[in-house]
Amino acid sequence: MNGAMKISKTTSENPDFVNLIAALDKSLWERYPELKTNYWGNNILELNPNVVIIYLEDKAVACGCFKKYDKNAIEIKRMFVSPEARGMGLAQNILRELELWAHDLGYSFSVLETLHKQKEAIALYEKAGYSIVENYEPYVGLENSICMRKQI
Repeated sequence: MNGAMKISKTTSENPDFVNLIAALDKSLWERYPELKTNYWGNNILELNPNVVIIYLEDKAVACGCFKKYDKNAIEIKRMFVSPEARGMGLAQNILRELELWAHDLGYSFSVLETLHKQKEAIALYEKAGYSIVENYEPYVGLENSICMRKQI
């Protein structure tokens, strides 16, 4: 995949986003079958106006979104890159777009949660300037969760 890349700002109603999230959920449940009941409620796809999708050669291959966490912070959600598009820096592009968008909307911080086995994701977020923090709600007490924060 060396074709043209397009970054699109959209909403969670975008069918390409819905399809990418279905692939994300499938991969998470395959990797963490024991956690499905604990985390399912945190992965409900609510209407979200802050979605970024990357297209390569007109095919949706990566996505992410954010939602308001509090008056100063957003929470990064649903970061995913299709297996065939990994290793191309697309997750960094998605994260940067989301942070810039949130900053433009007046937010100062970004928080996120990932799971302890997501070593690639943790490394990506640390490289992007995120630091591990105490778990925030609704992840307090969930030992598989890694929560992170960054000033944007």
